Amino acid sequence: MKNILFTIGCLCAFQLSFGKIYKVKTAEEFNKAAVSVLAGDEIVIANGNYSNWATTINCNGTVDKPIIIRAESSVKAMFSGEVRRPVFQITGTYIQIKGLKFEGCQLIKTKGADVVLIQMNAAKYCRITDCTFTKNTVDTQFMPIVVVSGRGEHNRVDHCQFTGNVNNQEIQVKVTANDVSLYTLIDHNVFMDKDSVIWKGNNGGECVQIGQDPILLGNRYSYTTVRDNRFIHCNGEPEVISNKSSGNQYINNYFENCHGELVMRGGHECLVDSNTFAGGIGGIRVNGTGHTITNNSFKNLPIAIRLMYGMAKGKIDTGFYIAASDCIIKNNYITHCDTGILIGGSKNADWTGKFDTKRYPSRTIQDVAPFNNHLDNNTITDTKTPVLQ
Repeated sequence: MKNILFTIGCLCAFQLSFGKIYKVKTAEEFNKAAVSVLAGDEIVIANGNYSNWATTINCNGTVDKPIIIRAESSVKAMFSGEVRRPVFQITGTYIQIKGLKFEGCQLIKTKGADVVLIQMNAAKYCRITDCTFTKNTVDTQFMPIVVVSGRGEHNRVDHCQFTGNVNNQEIQVKVTANDVSLYTLIDHNVFMDKDSVIWKGNNGGECVQIGQDPILLGNRYSYTTVRDNRFIHCNGEPEVISNKSSGNQYINNYFENCHGELVMRGGHECLVDSNTFAGGIGGIRVNGTGHTITNNSFKNLPIAIRLMYGMAKGKIDTGFYIAASDCIIKNNYITHCDTGILIGGSKNADWTGKFDTKRYPSRTIQDVAPFNNHLDNNTITDTKTPVLQ
């Protein structure tokens, strides 16, 4: 009898350790399950094609027992069609979305609403992994398809595929005056085959954007890490990655034949380390103060590293661009480029009439030269002009 009771107890413990599985086929079934799940439970979306979903999950897993939302078979649960509200909005803790596919979705801007495929809003320790986003479109400039926003922290987007998306931003970490999501990790994703956006100014097609207002909010620290990603034929706009906040890290990413650069558009004190650039129109463009740019590799580029002029300097002055200053440029390897390191890009560029000076109280001429930057131990070979200033 004791042995029987022991066995029953073990079976109960076994079941509890794995949690409950909810298998769903509709948005209504999903939303019903979402209010019932506990730590360790799973919501399994049956293989099939889906549209017109708008779901929210606000529940709490634990580090040992996350709540998992997954496809029955990886990428066999596919979402498509018109999207007017977030398909999945995550606002809890320790929630994972895994193995879903979004193909041919048309995101249509709705007044007063965020329109995205997946949004982690004020979420903590949540994760999007092993998902595929392909051939999705947006109807308005500056629209992302995956967003990390609100006062969240330690969220992650990893091992996802972003291919052939049109006119959009792929991943956005949102920074506002009141809210910033901290310690986001974006890693081991593939971004590829992205054509130029149609929008005015060829703007709004970044693969990764950390912050949106570099002039007024660039001093906000988000501590985002972007590492071990691959960017291949990403031609959406001149900024493949756009840094517009402070304290972020860009480590060991690979760029191949991209018509864009890794751009420190705003913000300060970021680390850009051990990235590889092979072909394309450029490598790293730098505005702002206190960046560390080390151990990067550049080959077959017009210019590997550009240190830019600005309208202002330091962390206190307001300028549409901040001059590159107090940056460390060290141990980089540059070969077969036209120019290795350019000190003084966009000298005296005139932005008169090109931005709202009431919103951004800045002079309009980039006449503040880069200053106090430290170049040390960079290896530059087979390059027409190693350093130009």
